[in-house]
Amino acid sequence: MAGRRWDLIIAAGVATVFGLLTIAAGGRALFGGVEARAAVGDAVPFVLWFNFLAGFFYVLAGVGLFARQSWAARLSIAILFATILVMLAFAGHLLLGRAYEMRTVGAMSLRTVGWGIIVGVAIREALDEAIDPELSLDDDLAHLNSEIDSKG
Repeated sequence: MAGRRWDLIIAAGVATVFGLLTIAAGGRALFGGVEARAAVGDAVPFVLWFNFLAGFFYVLAGVGLFARQSWAARLSIAILFATILVMLAFAGHLLLGRAYEMRTVGAMSLRTVGWGIIVGVAIREALDEAIDPELSLDDDLAHLNSEIDSKG
């Protein structure tokens, strides 16, 4: 794992674990018994379904990020934008005065911020790879500075 960036490994791990937890919680809420459904209270159905289905993409993105696959950054961006769209639709739901659970506000905010951070890490990794797949961004800048110094 030499040359691996720890922030990318952590982001991949968070995405994967969060995805697995999201699938488990969403599956329980959607397909569980009467008690499980009662426990979600006034959950908003489209948010619940989105989160459950998105969980599978969280896992896929996490595995792709860990494997340093270029598509994983694009998938992470798509997850972030989809989450923002659902958050906006949820805001519309609230403005119409419909029932909701306060924990949904917190959960959607956490998802949006979390995926914003993951996207930032993924984009930085993609930029590092685009500059020189063998070097980090810091290595590239140091190399350029040494070339400038040797010519000057």
